[in-house]
Amino acid sequence: MKRTISTSKFNEYMLPIIEQTPPPSQKGKYIRIKYATQLKANSVVFAFFCNLPQYVKDSYKRFLENKIRDEYNFQGVPIKIFFRKK
Repeated sequence: MKRTISTSKFNEYMLPIIEQTPPPSQKGKYIRIKYATQLKANSVVFAFFCNLPQYVKDSYKRFLENKIRDEYNFQGVPIKIFFRKK
């Protein structure tokens, strides 16, 4: 199942959700996610670019994964999410 989502459409959907429910702060530092994109791979892989990728919790990763599944109908497909330094 190959489905590519354009970066602009993906960000139009994800960034308001991230603004409404930002990642929890860690050690007094706030994580700001700048943008996200789908990576070219055999499986479904997304990269979120932020200032402090090492502080993003698994629970927030699952939250984003569930939002992606709901919007883009990726039921039963493994989704990988990476956080990278901007």
